[in-house]
Amino acid sequence: MDYSTKWSNLPTAPSLKNLTQGGFGVLKETQHGAIQDLTQAHVESFDQAMTEGLSRVVQAIPPMEFMFRNDKISLSFVDAAIYSPMVSKGNVCREMKVFPAECRGRRCSYRGKIVADVSWSVNGVPKGIIKQPLGQIPIMVKSKLCNLYGMSPKELVEHHEEAEEMGGYFIVNGIEKVIRMLVMPRRNYPIAMSRPKWKSRGQGYTQYGISIRCVKEEHTAINMNLHYLENGTVMLNFIYQKELFFLPIGFALKALVDFSDFQIYQELIKGHEDNSFYKSCVSEMLRVVMEEGCITRSKVLNYLGERFRVKLNLPSWYTNQECAHFLFSECICIHLKSDVEKFYLLCLMTRKLFTFAKQECMEENPDSIMCQEVLTPGQLYLMFMKERLAHWLVTVKLSLEKRGSRLPAEYTTEHMMKIFGMGTDLTKAFEYMLATGNLASKTGLGMLQSTGLCVVADKLNFIRYLSHFRCVHRGAAFAKMRTTSVRKLLPESWGFLCPVHTPDGEPCGLMNHMTASCEIVAQSAHTTPLQVLLCSLGVTPVDGCPGQAFSDCYPVVLDGAVVGWVEADLAPVVVDSLRRFKVLKERKVPPWTEIVLVPKTGKASLYPGLYLFTTPCRMVRPVRNLALGKEELIGTFEQLYINVGILEDEIEAGVTSHQELFPHTMLSVVANFIPYSDHNQSPRNMYQCQMGKQTMGFPLHSFMDRSDNKLYRLQTPQSALVRPYMYDHYNLDNYPSGTNAIVAVISYTGYDMEDAMIVNKSSWERGFAHGCIYKTVLVDLAEKAKGDDAIVFGTKPGDPKVGDKLDADGLPHIGSTIQYGDPFYSYINLNTGQAFVNFYKSQEACVVDNIKICSNDSGSGRFKRICITVRIPRNPTIGDKFASRHGQKGILSRLWPTEDMPFTESGMTPDILFNPHGFPSRMTIGMLIESMAGKSAALHGLSHDATPFTFSEETSALEYFGKMLRAGGYNYYGTERLYSGISGLELEADIFIGVVYYQRLRHMVSDKFQVRTTGARDKVTNQPVGGRNIQGGIRFGEMERDALLAHGSSFLLHDRLFNCSDRSMAQVCVDCGSLLSPLLEKPPPYWSAMRNRKTVCTLCGKSDSIGSVSVPYVFRYFVAELAAMNIKVKLDVK
Repeated sequence: MDYSTKWSNLPTAPSLKNLTQGGFGVLKETQHGAIQDLTQAHVESFDQAMTEGLSRVVQAIPPMEFMFRNDKISLSFVDAAIYSPMVSKGNVCREMKVFPAECRGRRCSYRGKIVADVSWSVNGVPKGIIKQPLGQIPIMVKSKLCNLYGMSPKELVEHHEEAEEMGGYFIVNGIEKVIRMLVMPRRNYPIAMSRPKWKSRGQGYTQYGISIRCVKEEHTAINMNLHYLENGTVMLNFIYQKELFFLPIGFALKALVDFSDFQIYQELIKGHEDNSFYKSCVSEMLRVVMEEGCITRSKVLNYLGERFRVKLNLPSWYTNQECAHFLFSECICIHLKSDVEKFYLLCLMTRKLFTFAKQECMEENPDSIMCQEVLTPGQLYLMFMKERLAHWLVTVKLSLEKRGSRLPAEYTTEHMMKIFGMGTDLTKAFEYMLATGNLASKTGLGMLQSTGLCVVADKLNFIRYLSHFRCVHRGAAFAKMRTTSVRKLLPESWGFLCPVHTPDGEPCGLMNHMTASCEIVAQSAHTTPLQVLLCSLGVTPVDGCPGQAFSDCYPVVLDGAVVGWVEADLAPVVVDSLRRFKVLKERKVPPWTEIVLVPKTGKASLYPGLYLFTTPCRMVRPVRNLALGKEELIGTFEQLYINVGILEDEIEAGVTSHQELFPHTMLSVVANFIPYSDHNQSPRNMYQCQMGKQTMGFPLHSFMDRSDNKLYRLQTPQSALVRPYMYDHYNLDNYPSGTNAIVAVISYTGYDMEDAMIVNKSSWERGFAHGCIYKTVLVDLAEKAKGDDAIVFGTKPGDPKVGDKLDADGLPHIGSTIQYGDPFYSYINLNTGQAFVNFYKSQEACVVDNIKICSNDSGSGRFKRICITVRIPRNPTIGDKFASRHGQKGILSRLWPTEDMPFTESGMTPDILFNPHGFPSRMTIGMLIESMAGKSAALHGLSHDATPFTFSEETSALEYFGKMLRAGGYNYYGTERLYSGISGLELEADIFIGVVYYQRLRHMVSDKFQVRTTGARDKVTNQPVGGRNIQGGIRFGEMERDALLAHGSSFLLHDRLFNCSDRSMAQVCVDCGSLLSPLLEKPPPYWSAMRNRKTVCTLCGKSDSIGSVSVPYVFRYFVAELAAMNIKVKLDVK
C-alpha cells in the first residue's frame, strides 16, 4: 500500500475530455486505482486470511484426543491449503479454471478446494500424515486465490467481466454476496464501563466493570469482564461455549504465576501505595484464596481444574492441573502467549477498575469510535473456518466410534482415510453462511449477533454497488434497542465515518459508511522489534523499577500486553520519537501503528497510559504531518490527542501538529458526489445519498453476459455539466446515472403541486430519461420433472399452440416481442413425444434479449437448463419518480405538449417545470447554484467544479457564476423573460431557468399500481387476499372506516366491508337463535335426487322456525370457533 501518492494526484477540476477527446471507450493497460481501493478492505483482509491466517488457524486448533479400543488416539491438523476454483476431476474441458462469469450465469457457487494435512498417532506414536480434502469453500472475487487476480482490463473483458471489476464479494448460487463489516469493541484494550444491569449478576455486584475483548493472532475472539463488588473485591467473568463463569481475581492471579502473596500484593498496589482502603481490599482478595487452602500455585491449579473439569470435555487422563492450564489458555486473556504477561495485564485491569469505581477516572463510551474496530470479512471467514475444522475432528471421532467396530485389529492409513472421508466437510456450512447470512456456531465466536452477516450486492447502479463495500454496520442487536445513544453522531468519528451517508428510518445511525480516505488495516506485524525499541527509548521493563514513583509513571501497553513503565516527563519524548520513526518508516515501526498517550490531567479523565496498537482491523486515515511534511496514518483513538487543522489559516504554530489532506475528508464516497453540498440543508444531503443509490443508470457494461434477476438501464445517460472533482477521480463517466435537463422554476397550471413536475412532451419523444428493465428467468427442467431424464426443450412439429412463435428448439426467437399469453418456451418428452408449452404470464410486453444454455457442474447435462433474458421497455409515464441531486424528488404529473409550454425569447422551451414552492422550506440552495452553473457551463462549453467548500462568504458562488452568465449575454441572476405557451403574452415575473442534472429513480408506477375486481379469496375467512403479485385487494382498514363514518356515508361502508368482502347467506333458527343447528334433513334412500329438502333445526326439531339472514362469512367461522371452546352464541332474530 503506498499511502503517499494515493490522495496527492486528485484531479484539480472535472473535465469534459471524455466527450471532447477520442478514445473514451478504449481499455487502459491497468485498472483504475481509485475504484480498486473501494473494496480494498474486503480483498486485503481475505488475502491475509487465506495466506498467513490459514496456517495460523490450523496450528491453533487443539488436537482431538480420545480413547478407542484402549488406545489413545490423537488427531491434529498440520497444515491446510486452499486452491483456486477449478473444474472437478473427470471432466472433459478446454479450460480447467472456473471463472466468476460462468458461476453467475449457471447460478452455481464460485468455490475452491480446501485440503488439510491431518496427522494421527496411536498412544503417542505418530502414524503419518494424511492429505484430506475437506470440501469446497467460496472464494472472494479478485482475491489472490481468484482466477481473475492480476488481470488487465482487456483480459477481464475477454472473461466476460467489467473492465473495472473490483471484486470483494463471493458468488453463492449465482448471487453476489458481500460479508458485512461489523463494528466490534477494540481488541485487547480494557474498557471501563458502568452497566446498571450488572447489579443483577449476584449479591454485592455493582455497576462498575472493565470489559476486554481479547483476540488472538488468528482472530479467535473472547469477551472477558472484571466486576467490582461492594465489599471491595474483584470478580473475573468469562464465557466458555456460551456459558458464563465467575472466578475471584485472586485465584486467577495465583494460578498464573509462581509468586508469593506479597509479590502479587506489591504488583497490584503499584501507583496506589498510599491508598489504605485499596491496600486492605487487595489483602482481602488474597485472603479469600488462602481460606480455600490454596497456598501454592499448583494447589490453586488443582483446585480450579477439579471444579471446571466437568465443563471442558477433556479426555479422562488429563490431570486437574492440565485442565486448569487448558482453561487459562482458552478463556483468559487469550491474546497473550505467556502466563506472566496475562498476570501483568490482569493487575493493570484491576488497578484501572479500582480507579474507575472510586470515580478517579472516566467511563469510556463503548459507542465511541475510539473504543471500536471493524470485523472484516477475512476475519469472520477465519473464525468460522477454525470452528468448522475443529467440528470436523469431532465428526471423525464420532464416525470412528460408530463404524470402528468393523475395522481390523491393525488399522492402517487406508482404513483411517475411509474414516476421514465420513467426516462432515465444510462445503455446506460455508455456503449456508454466505447464502443466508446466518452463523451456525457453538461458541458464538464472541459476537453479539448470529444473523444478517451477509447482504446481496445489488447491481442497481454503480453507486449503490460501491456503497455495499464502504458500509460499516453497528450490529443487529442494536437495531432493537430502545435507546438512541447508540445512533448518535459523535464528534470523534470525524474523518472515519461519514456524517451524511446514513439511511433515515430504522437503521439510522447504525448503518454508517466509511469516508473516502478511511482505510482498514489488514496486515499485522511482529511486535518484538518494537519492545526492543521502547527499551532503548527509556521505557523501564515491566518487572523493573522506574526512576520515579509508580504514581508518576505511565504504564506502557503494546497490543494488550503490559511491556513496562515510562516516567511522566519522558513520555512525550518517547511518543515524538515513535511518531517520527512511523512516518519515516524507520526502525521497523509499521506505518499503521497507532500511538496514543493518554495524559494525566489532575481531573477524572480517561485512565492514563501509553498505548501502542499494531493490530489489524482498525480504522485509519491519512493526514499530513506538518513537522515532517509527509502523510501519516492516524487511528481512531490516536485522533483524540492530536490537533488537526483543516484549512491553511486554521494552523496555529506549536498547537496544530497535523492538517487534513482536503476539506471534504469527512465525507463518504457517495456524499462526495453531491454538488455544492455545503449549500444545502443537511437532511437533503442525507436524502440524496439514499436516492443516488436508487437511480436508474448504467450498472454495468456486460449486459449480454449477465443473468441477474433484474437490471435497470437508462438509454440516454449524459455526463453531468456541474459535478465535484471526486466524480472524475472515480471515473463515474463509465457508469452515468442521469441527464442534463433544462429546468424552469415556475408554477404553471396546477399539475405541479406538492412536488409533482411537468415534463415537455417533445423532450420525452426525443428520448428524455428513456430506460428499460432486464429480467432473467432460469428454467430448469430437472426441477419441473424430477428424475425423468427424457424431458428436453423442443416443440412438436405443427403444434397449433406454438404457431411460429417458438423455434424448433422450443425457445423464443431472439429479438421477438412477447405479449401476455404468448408461448414462452416448450419442452418435450422424448419417450412419449408429448409436448408441454409454457405461456408468458406478465401483463407487460417484452423483447427477448438473449438466451443462454446452461449445464450442470459436471458438464454432463442434456438440453435442460436455460436462462432467458427479456427486456421490458420502461419509458417515463405519469407517476414515475425523478429527482435532482439535492434530495428534491418529484413525480411526473403530465407530459405537456411543447406548443403549450412557456418559451424564452430565443424560442427555447424547458424540459422540466419545477414548482418554486419546493425551495423555501427545503433550503436546497445548492440546486439554485447548480442551475446557474449548468447554464454558464452550457454557454461556455465548460464543466464546473461543484466540490463542497470551494465557495465561501468571501468568494460567493452567485458572484462567480453571475459574472459568467453576464459574459455569455444572459441575466446576472439566471432569470429570463418567458412567454406563455397558450396566449403568447410575456409573463409578468422573471423566471429562473437553468440546467440541472436530473436522475430517474427506479420507483415506477408500472411496478406499483394495484387493481382488482374479483379474484382469489382466503380459504378460511372467504375474504379477498392481499398482495399485488397474486392480484389481491387493498385493505380497507380501521382508519378508512373512520373516514367514511365522518363523511356520513355509512351505506358505502356497508358495501365495502360486507357486500364486496365476504357476504354469505346463512340459515338461523328463530326460536333457539343458533347459527350452527339448522341443517338439511337427511333424505331416505327412496327419495329422488330432485326432491326439495327442508332445513331443520337439530335442536328444536322443526323446520318452520328457520329464517335466512345475510352475515359476513367470517362471523359464521367465529361462531364455530367459539362453539369449539364451549361458548354458545345466540342470535336474537327480529
